[in-house]
Amino acid sequence: MKIYTVGGAVRDELLGLKVVDRDYVVVGATPEEMLARGFRPVGKDFPVFLHPSTQEEYALARTERKTAPGYHGFVFHAAPEVTLEEDLARRDLTINAIAQAEDGTLIDPFNGRADLAAKLLRHVSPAFAEDPVRILRVARFSARFLDFTIAPETVALMQAIVASGEADHLVAERVWQELAKGLMEARPSRMFATLRECGALARLLPEIEALYGVPQRADYHPEIDTGVHVMMVIDLAANLGLPLPARFAALTHDLGKGVTPAEVLPRHTGHETISLALLRPLCQRLRVPSDCRDLAKLVARYHSEIHRVELLRPVTMVRLLERCDALRRPERFDAMLAACEADYRGRLGHAQRPYPQADQWRLALAAFRSVDAAGIARSCDDLAQIPERIHAARVAAVKELGLQEIKP
Repeated sequence: MKIYTVGGAVRDELLGLKVVDRDYVVVGATPEEMLARGFRPVGKDFPVFLHPSTQEEYALARTERKTAPGYHGFVFHAAPEVTLEEDLARRDLTINAIAQAEDGTLIDPFNGRADLAAKLLRHVSPAFAEDPVRILRVARFSARFLDFTIAPETVALMQAIVASGEADHLVAERVWQELAKGLMEARPSRMFATLRECGALARLLPEIEALYGVPQRADYHPEIDTGVHVMMVIDLAANLGLPLPARFAALTHDLGKGVTPAEVLPRHTGHETISLALLRPLCQRLRVPSDCRDLAKLVARYHSEIHRVELLRPVTMVRLLERCDALRRPERFDAMLAACEADYRGRLGHAQRPYPQADQWRLALAAFRSVDAAGIARSCDDLAQIPERIHAARVAAVKELGLQEIKP
C-alpha cells in the first residue's frame, strides 16, 4: 500500500500558497485493509476514509466510467490494481493532477508543473467533458488564480459540453456549491465571464445573462451596461471582504433591469419589484440557503431607498427599518448596508468614493433602538394604541437626528 498527497494541496504548495486541506489517494489497498488500520469509511459512491487521528480524507485509487448524463452518471471502480496514473487521469485540470509521494517525490504524468509555470488552466483528457461540474470548477479557479488563463482547447471543450446539453443535467446543490465558492474568491467576475464565454451562464443563471446589454440609468456612464455594473459590484464586494450572503445580494440586486421594456430604457422605474419576482424562483431553483436568500430579497427591494437616505422622510426611514426587522437583526441590516455600498461604488469613478449613507442609516437605527418600547407599552391604557405610539416615538427619535430636510 502506498499513500500520495494529491490535488489542491500539491498545487498550492508548488505555487507557494497556504495549504488548507490535504487529500490523499491510497494505491494497492482494499477497504478491509483500511478498516483494519482504524480508518473510518465515509464514502457511499466510492471508498473514502477518514484517518483515525487527523480526520483527513484518504480515497482508494479509482477509475470512473460515464454511464448516464449529469454529475451522478458515473460508475466507479476502486481496486488494488488501479494505478496512481489511472487515478490522476480522471481529474479535471493538469495542475490538479500532480501527486506527491511520502518521500516528497512528485508524480506529474500530465505536465501539470509546466502549466503551473505557464499559468494555464488545461484539462487532463477528453474525459473532462463527461462531468459538467468541471465547467463550474474551471470558472471558479479563474476567479481565484487571477494571473492564469484558460487553454483555448479547454474553452472549446467547455463550449461543446454546454452545446451538447450536458450542463443542463447539473444538480442544483452542486451548482450552488460552486457558485458560492466562486463568489468568495478574489475576483468573482472572472468566474461569470468564464461561464458566459462558454455559454453556461445563459443555461445556469439566465437572469444574470439578461443583464448584459441593458443600459444603466442615463446619469451613469453609458459605456457600462447593467451586466458589467453587476460584475463591478461583486468584485467590490470581494474587495470589501463581505460574507457570502452580502456577495450573493450584490450579484442579484438588479435582476429586474434585465426584463425592463426597451421603450422604458434607460430608466428602470419599479425594477425592484420585478427583481424580487425573479429572485424567488432563482433561489428555489438553486436551493439557495435562507440567509443568502433573505438578505438578497432585502437588498433587491430597498437598495435604491438606502442610497437616497437624504431624501427620505423620518417616517419612511422608520418603516424601512421595521420592514427589514433591523431592531432584532442588526447584523443582517449591517450586511445589507455593506451590499448597498458595493452597489453604489461599483461604477466607473465611484470605487474610492465614500458612502456616508451607511453611517446615516446606522445613526437612524441607533435612534430607533433608543426608544423605550416597553415603557411606552406600560404607560398606555389602550393596548390597541401601543404599536402606533411606539412607531410615532421612533419617527420622532429619527427626526431629531436632522439627517435631511423634512419633506411635507
